[in-house]
Amino acid sequence: MKRILIINGPNINLLGIREKQIYGNNSYVDLLNLVDEFAKENGLEITNYQSNHEGDIVDKIQQAFFDNIEGIVINPGAYTHTSIAILDALLAVKIPFIEVHISDVTKREDFRQISYIRPYALTSIIGEGIVGYIKALDILRRL
Repeated sequence: MKRILIINGPNINLLGIREKQIYGNNSYVDLLNLVDEFAKENGLEITNYQSNHEGDIVDKIQQAFFDNIEGIVINPGAYTHTSIAILDALLAVKIPFIEVHISDVTKREDFRQISYIRPYALTSIIGEGIVGYIKALDILRRL
């Protein structure tokens, strides 16, 4: 059974509450249920993690190495545009990872055009809503 870690950064826990015109009506619980169902149907062991704290996300990425995680799906939220520490952790552990964004960040504010992790990710899935997580899991499942 392939082990995959899903990391969600700041404010992803507020899905369904925050800026519905950008992030849609699905809640964070809807997201968790969706990925858990996909995992069960496809023989994946999923760990879901969400934090609003950069250092906690770095710690979780580092721990993934020791937990023998085989792939990471990461939506760093606003840390996408600011965190070299998260990039450094991802590069250090050498676990394949996919960047996911619920909204289409390519069509948003100028500062959202920067992604420190995108050049190093296997791929980026952007603007597909919570279904983007399923696409990412499916890619990692096939590695």
